[in-house]
Amino acid sequence: MAYLTKDEVKQATRTRLQKSFSASAPQILRESVRASANEDSFDIFLSHASEDSEIVLGVREILTGLGLKVYIDWIDDPQLDRGNVTAENADMLRRRMKQSRSLVFLTTKSSVSSRWMPWELGYFDGLKTGFIGILPIVDYSGGSFSGQEYLGLYPLVERLPLTGGGTRFCVVERAGKGYRFLDDFVRGQATIRAFNS
Repeated sequence: MAYLTKDEVKQATRTRLQKSFSASAPQILRESVRASANEDSFDIFLSHASEDSEIVLGVREILTGLGLKVYIDWIDDPQLDRGNVTAENADMLRRRMKQSRSLVFLTTKSSVSSRWMPWELGYFDGLKTGFIGILPIVDYSGGSFSGQEYLGLYPLVERLPLTGGGTRFCVVERAGKGYRFLDDFVRGQATIRAFNS
């Protein structure tokens, strides 16, 4: 089992920027806004700390590369001001969470100080219990994750090795209960696969 590292995620961001040739990060974000303006549903609501923009962009690149539609507030709704907790912002986020099949909680050192992330997690848990995954970003390959105590209530998003080689993103239930492939998880297929002994 393996977590994503900061270097892997930042490399995904750099690769995306290079694919766009001369496009800057703001230009890429504007293109993303135009592309998602008419979206009425998302596979993943990505809960994250606003200070982690480079990491968020890389995670988005990785997840969209898997064919998943990802909601990120400052990309899909740039008019929101994450710096202020307002009723208007909360209403928009509630609407977007209702339009999302799952919530992935991107945990980093910055997420501990986020004012929005615990609220998003709690709201979504009440809305769609069973479709929340915690995605730790670690400093180095093989790094461990403990996180805030309440995050232990939810399964982790990890890469699991495949029998024929390579890895696949999975949502791993706590206490070794099994796993679900991430794409199945976000599409509502709740079958938990057992780990082979």
